[in-house]
Amino acid sequence: MTADDLVTLRRDLHQRPEPAWREFYTTARIVDELESRLGDDLDALHVGPEAIAGDHRLAVPDDAELTRWYEQAHETDVDTATLERLEGGYTGAVAVIERGEGPTVGLRVDIDGLPRPESAELSHKPAAAGFRSEHEGAMHACGHDAHATIGIGVLERIADSDFAGTLKVFFQPAEEVVGGGKSMAESEHIRDVDSLLAMHVGLDHPTGEVVAGIDGFLAVSHLEAAFTGESAHAGGHPEQGRNAVQAMATAVQNLYAIPRHNDGKTRVNAGVVEGGSAANVIPDEARIVAEVRGETTDLMEYMKHRAEQVLRSAAEMHDCEVSIETGAEAPSASSDDELVSIVADVAGETAGVERVLERDELGGSEDATYLMRAVQERGGSACYVGVGTDHPGGHHTATFDVDEASIGHGVDILAGTIERLGRRAD
Repeated sequence: MTADDLVTLRRDLHQRPEPAWREFYTTARIVDELESRLGDDLDALHVGPEAIAGDHRLAVPDDAELTRWYEQAHETDVDTATLERLEGGYTGAVAVIERGEGPTVGLRVDIDGLPRPESAELSHKPAAAGFRSEHEGAMHACGHDAHATIGIGVLERIADSDFAGTLKVFFQPAEEVVGGGKSMAESEHIRDVDSLLAMHVGLDHPTGEVVAGIDGFLAVSHLEAAFTGESAHAGGHPEQGRNAVQAMATAVQNLYAIPRHNDGKTRVNAGVVEGGSAANVIPDEARIVAEVRGETTDLMEYMKHRAEQVLRSAAEMHDCEVSIETGAEAPSASSDDELVSIVADVAGETAGVERVLERDELGGSEDATYLMRAVQERGGSACYVGVGTDHPGGHHTATFDVDEASIGHGVDILAGTIERLGRRAD
């Protein structure tokens, strides 16, 4: 793929962002591109339910939401037969190139967008250049359009190289809700992978800067607590009510009072708090959607246990009931030295790369960690690569965009690393 080809594909994907498990157009477009560009060079292409362990999908939206996005994708020009394979929110793909004896190398790229509006200001390049999101309320605000493009570029580059072994590229859905990584980590496709690469653009690193191995992934767990009390007239008979909002408010305050842990970083956030219906009604329902994180999986479990204690105690204090559901989760992970060293060497020889950092910390969470740990626990190695890109807005903001020169950097670095891992003996 030429630089222009990469930009054209990325902009097409940027125009049609789809949130977690709704990546119907995105998956079908990726499949179309792979089949047209690689043809017989592609030894296998697993699509939708063939690419994931469907029972392990996390944070799947309801049927009405899935149907709305599925029908929207049907209005485009992608292959209808491919879309039908994705029905029900079974999105994503795994593309395979086999080139004889050698290691099995995996590359994971995520493909989902975010449920947030995109800026329409002409100072925002996608708006000025005519490739702003056509899906109001959804946006590629984290660079996953570039990631998917890089994955296709790497496949084409490896197909034309002297690579010896097997390459599998995992086009993973639902990263933004840490909902898709586990389904791919539990699939059969990861089981023979000897070395896994994952990647992300940006992460506050500029174009021309590369992080060979990112660490510091915080393990994360999402919790939803539904408080139930009893309604009553707030003026006439307040003593007859059991105030669910009061229980919720107590829980929020005490969640933030959970003691930090001496063993490492811990986080908690009550991201959604809501309840009640009117000023003169004692509310009988309220809810919290929260998350906890930890520098290690054990520290995340500590925070989760304490958070659940807080939620139950707050309900009991105000004579309410609470039901707690665990949503999506992802573990912590680290990049392996041997792969970090190879990536650093390749990046140092890549045109356009001006600075290579051996290590840096993410400071957030990522469900690529499921795939990384699945490979590492079977004796393989894994590495998460940061490809710098200038972005005018921060990740997840309305003005986020990527410097499209960094797409080529990503293809060069990842393809170069994969070639080195599968270098033919002279």
